[in-house]
Amino acid sequence: MPIIHHSAMPTIVNLSLSPKQAADAGSHAALVARMLCIRESDISLLRIVRRSVDARRGRIKVNLSMEVFVDKEPQPAPLHFDYPSVAGGTEVAVVGSGPAGLFAALRLIELGFRPVILERGNDVVERGRDIARIQRNLDINPDSNYAFGEGGAGTFSDGKLFTRSKKRGDCNRALQRLVWHGASPEILYEAHPHIGSDRLPRIIADIRRQIVEAGGEVRFGCRVDGLDIRDGRIRGVVAGGDRIPAAAVVLATGHSAHDIYRMLDGCGVRLEAKAFAMGVRVEHPQELINRIQYHSSDQMEYLPAASYSLVGQFGGRGVYSFCMCPGGFIVPAMTDASQSVVNGMSPSRRNSPFANSGFVTEIRLEDFEYLRPEYGELAGLEFQRRLEEAARANGGERQVAPAQRLTDFVAGRASATLPRSSYVPGLVPSRLDEWMPSLIADRLREAVRTFDRRMHGFMTEEAIAVGVESRTSTPVRIPRDAATLMHPDVEGLFPAGEGAGYAGGIISAAVDGERIAERVAEFVK
Repeated sequence: MPIIHHSAMPTIVNLSLSPKQAADAGSHAALVARMLCIRESDISLLRIVRRSVDARRGRIKVNLSMEVFVDKEPQPAPLHFDYPSVAGGTEVAVVGSGPAGLFAALRLIELGFRPVILERGNDVVERGRDIARIQRNLDINPDSNYAFGEGGAGTFSDGKLFTRSKKRGDCNRALQRLVWHGASPEILYEAHPHIGSDRLPRIIADIRRQIVEAGGEVRFGCRVDGLDIRDGRIRGVVAGGDRIPAAAVVLATGHSAHDIYRMLDGCGVRLEAKAFAMGVRVEHPQELINRIQYHSSDQMEYLPAASYSLVGQFGGRGVYSFCMCPGGFIVPAMTDASQSVVNGMSPSRRNSPFANSGFVTEIRLEDFEYLRPEYGELAGLEFQRRLEEAARANGGERQVAPAQRLTDFVAGRASATLPRSSYVPGLVPSRLDEWMPSLIADRLREAVRTFDRRMHGFMTEEAIAVGVESRTSTPVRIPRDAATLMHPDVEGLFPAGEGAGYAGGIISAAVDGERIAERVAEFVK
């Protein structure tokens, strides 16, 4: 056997395997050893750094990139994060305990500051009970639901960690931090990493425990309703009539905290209207999506629930799938009983018989220009509210949502009946195409026709459109300076994450929170 000289760095080996071969982890070492012309016993560590499924050409392959360490090569140090005690340290208020807020708090601790997290909702355990009541068509707690509460909107209604953003810091560090707090190491190498809404609450609880053990503080049921601003600098926040002093404030309240935007507007803090997207959530049987994407592969049992990503230009605007949930559920994401809002989630095993995805189109500033004379920079919020209330008016009692067979939606006709659905509170047939703004309905219909040509069988009687998917992002941006990340007009106020308009998912929000913490440290020092 020839002698192979290796550098101090691990060797990267790329394998293209059948689904069955890829599922047999015990065979990987022998394949790698054969490729490198070494003995299998020479391999001291073999680990996957990237895994993806390629089903584009009919013959499905699983692509694995693997790091290979051989004897006497230094192996990577175990993953570790150090959180020193910050008891008695300079206090920074963090408003919101979503990914931006939690990751800002963890980074603040690493930098020696004491975060005080102010969360309007309940902890993950009590929040789970609040969500169970919503699913049973009981009352909605406006402060603790699928959008609000410990962990933010993604905790119970997402769990996906994929981000296209590579501009705002180290996404890998954010993933590693989640692994440190209990997530599966698989998220470090999956092409579309996913924790699952059944596992994420335990990880969020562990992050909170870490923050408290390090000397930080988390206050639940603490809704911020005012800011203490003096001489152009923030001195703290007001919650429940009490003033909470802080050296700086991280505002990480999420995209559904409409009252926060109104409070900021009332305080004279500058805001900016921004474009966003709205539409419906489309659901199919997962088995149908598997057949379409995997071409009826004879190795389906070794493959994950299939997903899809669709995008196109229709009527001069983008229409795209959003937050696709293979093996998932549609969930009620409203924060008020007057609304009908839906979102999607997937458990870790992605074993629901349904697949769902948001289907949305661009909403531009000119679309709600007619509202600006009365609502100013909050005109987009009003446009969003009116569609959500229209959906509620055309749905059923409580959380029962309006829905239409996808074929009927495209054809412009009523659905006499609806197929089975994952949406637990229930559905009622409704002509979504009649009460939705035509700028949304017309583009969605055209998009579905086109997407059906790309994924033959996508437009089917078995698929439904459920209304409405309206919380893809915020219609308002809280401006901040590109260098300091502070609000341009209020020293010490640091808008963060999705609610500020600077992120679009768990990981991008987490990375944004870490960057904010670093700028806070520079400001306070």
